Amino acid sequence: MSTNISSGEQILPLRDGRTLAYAECGNLSSKTVVLHFHGLFTIGGVLVQTSPVLLSKNVHVISPTLPGWGNTSPPPPSTPYHDCMTSDMTTLLSHLYPDSNDRGIKLYITGSSFGTVPAQILYGAPYDKFPFGRCISGVLLMGALTPFRYDKDYAKQMTWRRYFLAGPISYYMPFNLVSHLAKFVLARKMATIESAGAMWREDLLNRMDQAEREVLTRWCEEHGTVPEDVVQGICETAMKSVSKSWEGFTLTPPLLHSDWGFRPDALDEEHSRPHILITAGKVDHLTPVTYARYLAANYKNVRIKDFDGGHFGILYHMDEVWTEFLADEQ
Repeated sequence: MSTNISSGEQILPLRDGRTLAYAECGNLSSKTVVLHFHGLFTIGGVLVQTSPVLLSKNVHVISPTLPGWGNTSPPPPSTPYHDCMTSDMTTLLSHLYPDSNDRGIKLYITGSSFGTVPAQILYGAPYDKFPFGRCISGVLLMGALTPFRYDKDYAKQMTWRRYFLAGPISYYMPFNLVSHLAKFVLARKMATIESAGAMWREDLLNRMDQAEREVLTRWCEEHGTVPEDVVQGICETAMKSVSKSWEGFTLTPPLLHSDWGFRPDALDEEHSRPHILITAGKVDHLTPVTYARYLAANYKNVRIKDFDGGHFGILYHMDEVWTEFLADEQ
């Protein structure tokens, strides 16, 4: 068994003149592939490379940076996001597996937080647009978002800030004005590592109750780090994610309300074949557990795994989640 390990960023030129950044780890020659999509304010490769479970499963982990973040170009102006994703991922997988046809690999699609949107886009995509969709064996959605176009109750559990940034106000405001105003505010807060650190501490650490703080402290001790270093790493990655463009961020609210290329409750039998595991934090204020329940009611072959804690809580359960999700892999 080849166990080449690589997590450095690579750049793939695309035919339309754009670039796609991605990172890899695990067994790079394995035909069992985990394609993982990151959340907001991060880049490919940050989350998945921290789990020893993945490296023990003899899988090839591919983590692209999403359009408009880091070193990946935004979608072309005239191309819907879902068409951009299916095209880019078909190109990436064809590049890494040039001798493979659309059934030559075993594919697991995974995403965390915002990354569950592109994960669902690929899961539901027509096979003529994403031929590798026929290879999908499983889908893992960690802190999942729903397609707001069809989930009529999506805003009921939103905090006021989320309601303003991604809810009905954002949707009905012309010219995507809310996103551009938010970008102006956030860019000032993320102007330096110190100011960014203050913002992320407020969003992550200060929202935790005492029980979750204790869990985080124990997790850090087990992994040879401290909470402040975790926040520091998040800050540095966040600044990298917007170092070239803020288009990934400003595209987000319109995308959440847009057509993803399919209806969750209208997928055919073949699309519904892969198993889906959805994880949800019981007190997650960003992707509430009601989103997981909506998806479970509209997709088939779904299991929900909830856990104590908020949006950040998945970090403490990553190895457990990967073990359950990849139970069929030796």
